[in-house]
Amino acid sequence: MKTLLGSIVIAVGLFILIVPLAVSNQADDTTIRIVGYTPGATPFISNLHLTATDTSVLKSIQFKILPKPGSVTRPLSATYANYYLIDRGFENQQTGDIVLPVYGLYDGYSNTITLTYRFFDGSSKQANFSVNTATFNDPCGYKNPTFLQHRSSAALSYDYFMVKGGCSGFSPAFVDTDGALRWVGTSGFSSNTSAFFDNAAYLPHDRKLYRIELDGAVTQIADYSDRVSYFHHNIDAGKFGLLLEVNTDAYYESTILEVDAHSGNVLKTWDMAAIITAAMRAGGDNPSQFVYPAPNDWFHNNSVAYNRADDSLIVSSRENFLICLDYATGSIKWILGDPTKKWYQFPSLRRFALTLTPGSLPPIGQHSVSVTFDQNIMVFDNGQNSIFEVPPGTQRFYSSARKYKLDLNARTATEVWTFDLGQNLWCPYCGSVYEDAPFNYLIDFTFVNSSLSVSRWIGLNDAGDTVFRYQYSSVPGCAVAFNALPLHLENTKFPAVGPQVLNVSTRGTVSTGDNTLINGFIITGSDPKTVVLRALGPSLGRFGVSGPLADPILRLYNSSGTLLAINDNWQTDIGATFMQQNGYAPPNPVESAILQTNLAPGAYTAVVRGNNGTQGISLAEVYEVYSPGLYSKLTNVSGRGYVGAGDNALISGFIVGEVGSGTVIVRALGPSLASFGVSNPLSDPILTIYDSKGSLIATNDNWQDSNNAIDVERKGLAPPNALESAIVLQLPAGEYTAVVRGTNGGTGNALAEVYHLH
Repeated sequence: MKTLLGSIVIAVGLFILIVPLAVSNQADDTTIRIVGYTPGATPFISNLHLTATDTSVLKSIQFKILPKPGSVTRPLSATYANYYLIDRGFENQQTGDIVLPVYGLYDGYSNTITLTYRFFDGSSKQANFSVNTATFNDPCGYKNPTFLQHRSSAALSYDYFMVKGGCSGFSPAFVDTDGALRWVGTSGFSSNTSAFFDNAAYLPHDRKLYRIELDGAVTQIADYSDRVSYFHHNIDAGKFGLLLEVNTDAYYESTILEVDAHSGNVLKTWDMAAIITAAMRAGGDNPSQFVYPAPNDWFHNNSVAYNRADDSLIVSSRENFLICLDYATGSIKWILGDPTKKWYQFPSLRRFALTLTPGSLPPIGQHSVSVTFDQNIMVFDNGQNSIFEVPPGTQRFYSSARKYKLDLNARTATEVWTFDLGQNLWCPYCGSVYEDAPFNYLIDFTFVNSSLSVSRWIGLNDAGDTVFRYQYSSVPGCAVAFNALPLHLENTKFPAVGPQVLNVSTRGTVSTGDNTLINGFIITGSDPKTVVLRALGPSLGRFGVSGPLADPILRLYNSSGTLLAINDNWQTDIGATFMQQNGYAPPNPVESAILQTNLAPGAYTAVVRGNNGTQGISLAEVYEVYSPGLYSKLTNVSGRGYVGAGDNALISGFIVGEVGSGTVIVRALGPSLASFGVSNPLSDPILTIYDSKGSLIATNDNWQDSNNAIDVERKGLAPPNALESAIVLQLPAGEYTAVVRGTNGGTGNALAEVYHLH
């Protein structure tokens, strides 16, 4: 992370924690040959056949597909941990034979693939290979877009997206931002309903749920014939698993199931008919005037979003409104919709309504509800009024992407962003908008009727630029893209690494007394964790830091204050060889590092001071050494240091996993530190969050001024002092920097904290 002046490394794989006495080069000692390849289930998949003289020293294999000439899309790449290949039956440890699935190939093309072999001693080597693929007979038209605007070289956070369309038995499809088709489903089932989760596509068919691996393998996850009559619309990510939108014998498109993505077990059910019936009766209204049994389409649920910040479920009802439920109880928290529709005539429902501020339009017939990084609510507003309910409400005859900022204290909703293409496109029943990294969007305008099906896909970046604009046509009456979802296939890992927040670095001034640099972290779960701790000083000078700490000393304490480890110069630590072989060695020999291999669950503190009382700027880092099968992680991590004037701010860096998004609460404390005996606390901290490009994405001075203050309180994370700061963010995978400064140039000790909401 350049803004943190330190390299971020999250090691994924099974590390051998016994430190070898001598450095060996396993890459040179191991011969790996590419024997050949066989075609996979589609031309986009091929199985490479390898043989290795010793697979026990192999940590992982990565493939990378060279893009076509002129491509702007980042290369599609994946890394297989060696134990994953063994578990899937792709590797024979006795013979050394390995089958390596490569997916995302261009069809009808000679693909150049680079393989990178990584070994446990930190060594690696590469090999190049060519794979010729057959031409894919595309029945949907994905291979023949009309390029209204080719992908430009402008920055865009995503390079691939999944297209949910039922135009063939190859559902779903993956397309890159150059407009090239790169993967299709292998189940043989046609469905508009699908999801991407845990590095696989999920697809329903005939009341059953299927998982399609990227290597083409298809597995039936569960059969829901005993409770479901039909799957419809979306599959969305829930709190613990997948949210399925289903019909039952009793009600049409108004039941939601959360199921475990691996076992298929039903974890929770929301019956919207029962929930709304109960609310209407409690408010003195007759629910039979609004809630109708099957086959009446009274609700028409088409998407669901789980909001981890307040543990709620936001349900899109095309016929009526957006409705927010408490996850645990199912009670209604708020409703956002068109007040000219039928629902608003019932006082029992109207009392939950948010008021639109002047200049804001309500969503109508919306799809693809989601929660954005800054806790705003985003939808694709179709502009289509109710088909079943009377009065049907407003009809707009154009479609828009809309984002709303909610103030739940004032009970208002303000439209803060709109994209409507000049109000020239109307997509009554399909379409979507999703935000990837902050302010990077993928918008799908799809129009379908009995004689025409047209989809227009638009990519927008955080500068507001249109990066690409493609149009697709399909067979009449069949949606080429019911909706489209951004994907990250440029750095996929097997097994999948889920959302996880790591505070890997804190930069600040090390002085005397309480003015030390402190990193705190908590290991949760049931298993021990392996970490590498570092304290840098002299090497910061190469990054332009003035006054770096000349000789840092690093100490690690447990929650009772017991000293567990101390290091002055990293080469004297027992884990020095391991750190050197695996890329953790500090750049300067007077810098400090500690390897801890069996830290039990609990709270820990790493303290950086200067040798012989020296002072200066230091960087304290915590690296997680991930081990498969261990049910523990680092959470609730923090960095404490002195906030000075000018560039001498307190800087904490954190990573939101490697795939998927995570919800965090970031805090900056100052005045309340005095109650813990900290001298000279910062009187009024200001907290600012930046992404890996240095773009500002959020800032807060006093936590109660935030629209999400109520969520901070509900989580029990309200700062003790009103002058302290807190921000709630739902962030995509990536690297972020939290910077703490003092109001009006104030100085003093401050604490920056990152809490991962599970």
